[in-house]
Amino acid sequence: MEAISRQAQEQLAVLRRGTAEIVPEEELLKKIEASLRSGRPLRVKLGLDPTAPDIHLGHTVVLNKLRQFQDLGHEVHLIIGDFTGRIGDPSGKSETRKQLSEAEVMANARTYEAQVFKVLDRSKTHIYFNSEWLAPLRFADVIKLAATFTVARMMEREDFAKRLREGIPISVHEFFYPLMQGYDSVELRADVELGGTDQKFNLLVGRSLQREYGQEPQVAMMMPILEGTDGVQKMSKSLGNYIGVNEDPFEMYGKTMSIADHLITRYLELATRVPMEEISALATGMAEGRINPRDAKMRLARELVTLYHGPEAAERAEERFKLVFSQRTLPEDIPEYRVAAGEEWLPRLLVEAGLCSSTSEGRRLVAQGAVRVDGERVDDSEAALSLRDGMVVQVGRRKFVRLRVQ
Repeated sequence: MEAISRQAQEQLAVLRRGTAEIVPEEELLKKIEASLRSGRPLRVKLGLDPTAPDIHLGHTVVLNKLRQFQDLGHEVHLIIGDFTGRIGDPSGKSETRKQLSEAEVMANARTYEAQVFKVLDRSKTHIYFNSEWLAPLRFADVIKLAATFTVARMMEREDFAKRLREGIPISVHEFFYPLMQGYDSVELRADVELGGTDQKFNLLVGRSLQREYGQEPQVAMMMPILEGTDGVQKMSKSLGNYIGVNEDPFEMYGKTMSIADHLITRYLELATRVPMEEISALATGMAEGRINPRDAKMRLARELVTLYHGPEAAERAEERFKLVFSQRTLPEDIPEYRVAAGEEWLPRLLVEAGLCSSTSEGRRLVAQGAVRVDGERVDDSEAALSLRDGMVVQVGRRKFVRLRVQ
């Protein structure tokens, strides 16, 4: 018994890393002890609504925690919310979300499924689509489910309460989102459910529903919301402050090097597997002036690229970064773009060469001084370039293309 208690405490110490809140922590410890005694791994649940196709570092905060559970011998049960995703999670939203079509949800789900195994152990991961049990529910079953919660309880959610105060419509179907997420926990008999701090209400609904259905309630584990590269707002693709797990290694390395110094240890703790002892040593060294934040940031960038692309890609990305930024020289592996001889409006050229997504973005980049041609800054968004073979066009610090005139 003493050995089991000690092992359980050791597991809990690992799982506390980077965790914002565990509700309740003493129940998690008891569940771990019971797992060690019985040999039955904990069933750890995460629900994913595939409302967007790409995963960034913000998503990996909770995925890394799931991987810790797996490394400790437990099982991860991933719920792809193909049914709930048609509603969209209202958490933190100031308006009713657009409902996705089944085709959109399934296309995003396939992409999600491929990307999560960059972090998770496939052999210890079970994947479900919650339409398996939600779609067959009869209307009488839905009424029974709805009867377990009052409108007053639903209005305890700050986002719902705020919308009501401001006269912003709340559709009745949005009340069903937390109930359906909670029903997923009932169906799986989940021991633990993970989510961001913005998911606390939904996770606690799962605890309540499990009690209603005669089950032992799950423990809710909330992870922090990771700030984006701007150091202020939540990492989000729509805000452009994200680092995607599928991004080019050099792009991933460069974006990491652009983050604010105060985020270095936070990223290391939440987005990597670097031991906490090393992270603490880096934090102390930077605070005392013994370690240059740039060196610590390079350690972070190396780790992230290694995680998602391997050590060789990380080494190449670092060498290229040093070449471009430290020595102020052009990288050797600049992609080429073939063009016809003549003149071309610069914003359109940027789009055609894949350096930006639209001419309006191209105009903005030029106006911001982010575009160089053969090393010279161009600030006229109406400029027409006389194209010549070998001309190098650069956007920001990391995007280059060499023109080849046909």
